[in-house]
Amino acid sequence: MDRPAYAFAVDTAPDDEKPWYYDIKRYLETQEYPEGASKKDRKTLRRLAMVFYLNKDGVLYKRNFDWVLLRCVDDKEASQLMKEVHEGSFGTHASGNAMVKKLLRAGYYWMTMEAQCFNFVRKCHKCQIYADKVHVPPNPFEWAPVHISGN
Repeated sequence: MDRPAYAFAVDTAPDDEKPWYYDIKRYLETQEYPEGASKKDRKTLRRLAMVFYLNKDGVLYKRNFDWVLLRCVDDKEASQLMKEVHEGSFGTHASGNAMVKKLLRAGYYWMTMEAQCFNFVRKCHKCQIYADKVHVPPNPFEWAPVHISGN
């Protein structure tokens, strides 16, 4: 580029941070769209809201393909759930796939569930230390000389 490029970082306080489901929940409560939403954004929000359910206590659920309700959680609660499931009561250190399945069975949901679970496992120190030892045989190989006969 012949001119300098600028990047702006927006720092938001944790109190001002809205959960990923804020617009969906607000739409289900009041049937109002976010400010400045285009026609395409409104259509997408309506389509997304069809698979969500808001109970009278204000808790948002996502309907699974088999109509099981999964409770929607924000990032803070999601990180706590991932930590509990990964370390487990027996210290199992579940893999990313296993974590996602266990969280879904427990009835929790968030949009970036799979990616966050895989990243959580990648950053786990204990998992990285013992990761290479999974494919090591239980007994060391004993190399015996090979006899090849000519006839």
